[in-house]
Amino acid sequence: MKRIITYGTFDMLHYGHINLLKRAREMGDYLVVALSTDEFNWNSKQKKTYFSFEKRKQLLEAIRYVDLVIPEESWEQKVTDVALYNVDTLVMGDDWTGKFDFIASQTDTEVVYLKRTPEISTTQIKKDLNKNN
Repeated sequence: MKRIITYGTFDMLHYGHINLLKRAREMGDYLVVALSTDEFNWNSKQKKTYFSFEKRKQLLEAIRYVDLVIPEESWEQKVTDVALYNVDTLVMGDDWTGKFDFIASQTDTEVVYLKRTPEISTTQIKKDLNKNN
C-alpha cells in the first residue's frame, strides 16, 4: 500500500483544495491529511481561521479522497509523521517548492510539489469578500 501525506490549513474549503486532495490521493492508496490546529495557525503562521479545527476536520473527513485526518501542531512534526504513518510520498502545493526537500534526504520519502489551481485560493476569497463589503 502506497501512503501519501499532505499538510494544510484547509480553511474556507474550495475546489482548489479538492483538486489538490484528489491529485494527492491518485498518487497512492491511502491519504493522510495533517490539518493545522488553530493554535499552530495563530502561534506559528499568524493566521486566524474562519472555521475551527474541528469544523475543518469534519469537512476534510467527508471528502472521499481523504482516509485519515491528523492534527498538525508544529513545523517539525513532518519527519515524525512520515515515520509514524509509513508515508511513501509527501505532497504539498507548489507554493512550498523546495521548502521540504530536506525530508527526502532524511527519510526514504519522496517529496512532490503539485501545481496549485491558479485562479482560486483562500487568501483571494478573503480579499474578494473584503472588497465587496
